[in-house]
Amino acid sequence: MRRLAPLLAATFVLAGCGAGETVSPTAETVIGTLPTTTQATLAKGDAQAGAGLFQTKGCGGCHTFKPAATHGTTGPDLDKLSDYAQKANMGDLQQFTAQSIKDPGAYIEHGYSNVMPNFGLNDTQIADLVAYLTK
Repeated sequence: MRRLAPLLAATFVLAGCGAGETVSPTAETVIGTLPTTTQATLAKGDAQAGAGLFQTKGCGGCHTFKPAATHGTTGPDLDKLSDYAQKANMGDLQQFTAQSIKDPGAYIEHGYSNVMPNFGLNDTQIADLVAYLTK
């Protein structure tokens, strides 16, 4: 009987191995589609309204931006937004700009500190600023 125990154990182990074929389930029907992008779609903003916000929120006090004739140096030069967006690799220019307004700490350009306040802007105002800054 003692000799039979190892033989039975080996039989059970080998029986669990199967015929060497691996089978995995395959879906027969796929319902729905996968998104083509993981980035949220930004609403189209009004650049003129964005220019007004840039002025009233005092953005030029900290940022250089030629279209607004501002020369602030506390924050990054907004004339270089495209360069910053490429370095940050956080989506296209509009997505990067919107994210930078919503969450200024998401990407900090070298040489600057994370000091931009939360202005409490809604999505429409952010879209307007993005339209102005990226036109």
